[in-house]
Amino acid sequence: MGFNFEELDVYKKAIDFVSNIYSLAKGFPKEETSGLTSQLRRAAVSIPSNISEGSARTKKDFGHFIDIARGSLFECVTLLQISVKQNHIGQQKYAELRSNLTELSKMLSGLKKSVRQ
Repeated sequence: MGFNFEELDVYKKAIDFVSNIYSLAKGFPKEETSGLTSQLRRAAVSIPSNISEGSARTKKDFGHFIDIARGSLFECVTLLQISVKQNHIGQQKYAELRSNLTELSKMLSGLKKSVRQ
């Protein structure tokens, strides 16, 4: 049995983003395990988690969960900027991930519009 949210392109892309973050974070220094690494992983996981959880709610509530997912997405932008400043990732990787986040943000906005209709 499948779940409807699993068919959403935005959900699939968010899962791919989480996978990329987990791979990336493996290269972070050990001293960041309970700090930046943990926070980045949690923020990334929050994006698809809120999409899936919200899909089981009313349309109004789903819109709220989409907003929470976008908030977590914005948090990822900040955490990735900090990762660059701390030399944990390079500018090229940051630009790639930021591009993914921009696309996800647009997709979440589109999903919210469709839920409101």
